[in-house]
Amino acid sequence: MASSVLQPLVFDPLRRLQGNADPEGINDSERLWVAVDGMGGDHAPGPILEGCLEAIERLPLKIRFVGETDRVLKAANALELREPLESARAAGYLDLVASGPSIGMNDEPTAVRRKRDASINVAMDLVKNGKALAIYSAGNSGAVMASAIFRLGRLKGIDRPAIGALFPTKDPAQPVLVLDVGANMDCKPAYLHHFALLGNIYSRDVLQVDRPRIGLLNIGEEECKGNELTQKTHDLLKEEKRLHFAGNCEGRDVLSGDFDVVVCDGFTGNVLLKFLESVGSVLLGVLRAELPRGRRGKVGSAFLRGNLRRIKKRLDHAEHGGALLLGVNGISVIGHGSSKALSVVSALRIAHSAASHGVMDDLADLQQGCD
Repeated sequence: MASSVLQPLVFDPLRRLQGNADPEGINDSERLWVAVDGMGGDHAPGPILEGCLEAIERLPLKIRFVGETDRVLKAANALELREPLESARAAGYLDLVASGPSIGMNDEPTAVRRKRDASINVAMDLVKNGKALAIYSAGNSGAVMASAIFRLGRLKGIDRPAIGALFPTKDPAQPVLVLDVGANMDCKPAYLHHFALLGNIYSRDVLQVDRPRIGLLNIGEEECKGNELTQKTHDLLKEEKRLHFAGNCEGRDVLSGDFDVVVCDGFTGNVLLKFLESVGSVLLGVLRAELPRGRRGKVGSAFLRGNLRRIKKRLDHAEHGGALLLGVNGISVIGHGSSKALSVVSALRIAHSAASHGVMDDLADLQQGCD
């Protein structure tokens, strides 16, 4: 791994990336292939391509960009990216892979069975066939998960894959991994047990936390609190020797920094995620409303504008790339549907970090104890 470029992941990786735009400092032998679903996302393929070209300059990776060729080239021309695109292709850093009609953001997940040559399926096959070590898509999350299960398969002993997202804490350098945030609406205790094992490996290998503190999202700290699901899950995690279970985590403690991983069912996790996404803009609006009006207010706003923008970025999950789909037989990063170039760079950094730290090797070892 290029340690001079990739450092332990912090919640705001873009700040670090913006200071490392030195392609000459990247050893080509350390570049890893990552497949990108170029047609996935609200604004694809333009911003996705722009982010990929930026990532090539900043990270030790090479990209197999999968998409409808005509639309990709048209977007490149519109954004004046044709020259850097051709330069990256000539250098062997980017490979355009043709695909068929793509899967829309409003399509049902089952569309991956009908549109077999859709970009997400073609990208998954690149990982399955060893032509890429990870995949990134900002497309329909249900379709991404369905394609990953059908094409890559579940890890042995893992009943349900989970989507893990990084939330900010009081310490900018110490995010908390929350899973599941939307893959499984209804869960059994065994599912949450598996989520904890998956999150423990991700936190240890990628976030480089020596002994991750695992928390179970609940309405109280006491063992007797919660519903049947949380009580039975608590018993399972308390007896699990492969991780450090730190007990129940109340909602107010998720961002406290007292936990490195928090597990919950996908319904609760998705509500938590969407709530967090709103906090940054709401807080910014409240602060603006409370600033004095008139000339004094305008002067104060000018001084605070940069600080307020940074606060919003720290609290807005959409600003920070993507979430890892854990529990499938391959590294899959799901980006926010509205991802723009910098979010793509951040997500690709997550994908590269996961591939570089041997996450799949440790997950393969985990399978032996999950039966």
